[in-house]
Amino acid sequence: MTRILSAVVLLALVVGVIWFMPPIATLLLAAIASALGFVEYARLAASLDVHMPRAVVGTAVVAACLAVGSPAVPLDAVLLSAMIVIGALAVAGGNPGPGVLRDTAVSLLPLFYIGLPLGALAGIRLWGGREALMLLLGTIVVSDSAQYYTGRALGRRPLAPSISPKKTIEGAMGGLVLGTAAMTFGGLRLFPAAAPLIVVLVAIAIVAVGMVGDLFESLLKRSAGVKDSSHLIPGHGGVLDRIDSRLFAGPLYYVFVRYLQVS
Repeated sequence: MTRILSAVVLLALVVGVIWFMPPIATLLLAAIASALGFVEYARLAASLDVHMPRAVVGTAVVAACLAVGSPAVPLDAVLLSAMIVIGALAVAGGNPGPGVLRDTAVSLLPLFYIGLPLGALAGIRLWGGREALMLLLGTIVVSDSAQYYTGRALGRRPLAPSISPKKTIEGAMGGLVLGTAAMTFGGLRLFPAAAPLIVVLVAIAIVAVGMVGDLFESLLKRSAGVKDSSHLIPGHGGVLDRIDSRLFAGPLYYVFVRYLQVS
């Protein structure tokens, strides 16, 4: 019951913001999610004894999100500034060793893994409209549900046993087929100027990379020795657990919506 109630509340919040409020509200929601997602990421990093300047990196993650989701914030300035500041702080540490490269890389990753993708979701709302963003979110729901039920009914062969033992190849195929069908059906109607072949290929790619995003987050958690990224959402884990597929699928769809939809 707790899981269901959490899902209903979360769904109402997200749909309400996207559908009934202006694009700036979606950007603010994405920025909040990026901050919460970074906190979870930082905990995963800490469990692996990785060190990073949390305040600086967290600020950069939120700024990267805002930069992608709004033309008012220059993305190049955000990324270049983050690189310089993080590098300068590493130098200030004055401790040469193998940990420097690891810590610096871990500090830069959340900008690209959390900040930019969540900003891309807000950008889809801005440049493509509320229907475009809802199509992506609906497609991910269809794909995830199809993976689960197809896997339970037909699953025999493990997809990535060392990362996510319960996922199967059969479940992945079910998710790919039904998710692609959902995205294609909606995409052909929402983007009539786009070439049908492009819509189909983009649909396949979006569903496929969404699955990769799911597995990537599972890989991070398993590497850190935790089951969930946090316990923020009762019955569902953390923010990263809920948006893992969207962090990979969102940027690809953003590129299509902003640059490729016109034939």
